[in-house]
Amino acid sequence: MNVQDNDIVRPCLYGPAVLAADLDALKRRYPCLPRVPAGTSVMGKPIEALRFGRGPRYVQINASFHANEWVTSLILMKYAEALAAREASGDRFAAETTVWLLPMVNPDGVELVLEGVTDGHPYGRQLLEWNGGSLDFSGWKANIRGVDLNDQFPAGWEEERQRRGVSGPGPRDYSGECPLSEPEARTVAALTERESFDIVVALHTQGEEIYWNYRGFEPPGAEEMAARLGAASGYAPVALTDSDAGFKDWFIRRFRRPGFTVEAGLGVNPLPLEQWSGMYFRVSLLLDEVLRIAMERE
Repeated sequence: MNVQDNDIVRPCLYGPAVLAADLDALKRRYPCLPRVPAGTSVMGKPIEALRFGRGPRYVQINASFHANEWVTSLILMKYAEALAAREASGDRFAAETTVWLLPMVNPDGVELVLEGVTDGHPYGRQLLEWNGGSLDFSGWKANIRGVDLNDQFPAGWEEERQRRGVSGPGPRDYSGECPLSEPEARTVAALTERESFDIVVALHTQGEEIYWNYRGFEPPGAEEMAARLGAASGYAPVALTDSDAGFKDWFIRRFRRPGFTVEAGLGVNPLPLEQWSGMYFRVSLLLDEVLRIAMERE
């Protein structure tokens, strides 16, 4: 997509500092836009949410559960900028839905991937040990304590921990000592419990796939919804097996409502920044379809 001179969100290595600046700029341009503190990370970074609309159907969209999938935060913030403009213009979605965006669930991990272990980092020695002595953290998915935040939810957590076979902190696949042990996962769960969303979407990379099911707990019509999202985006709906403890899994099991994990882009994480425009185009079409589905629900 073409970036215009007055655009707030621009393609870059999208870490917590850039996110904070863009949130400030969005708030200045749209003073009535609610910017809600949802929680804090292990290192005390804010995990913030944006809320759009005032309708009766509640939607949550989140990004960057995994640190090296930070491009999803760029994509979701670009979508936030578009939603803010649409709401200001009186778009129908704002009257019929309430949309919560969590642009960066894992700010500590994203910062680590983009900046490495900086001087005086409180977890520096441990991080280097957990990363096999390497200063290259580009493959890091976990939070700053080496816990994979998308293996943290109480939906088959023990099965997933056994399947992963990772017994301690590291770059990926460690489920933690117990479900919701990490403040970032607890933040998302608490917001979800409080707002009782009708639909949730978690943005990840990569694979150009849409995961929509969980052990038969998904509601009637979920597969058809996934087909609609696939038709809108060109991504392939996939029924997963042997996967547990993710946010989408927990949401479906806990509420029996539709939840989707969207794997944007193709390649090896972290995906190159050059892909962001194409990913944004397809993900934005998919998210627009999510809002249409929400508005149709009784």
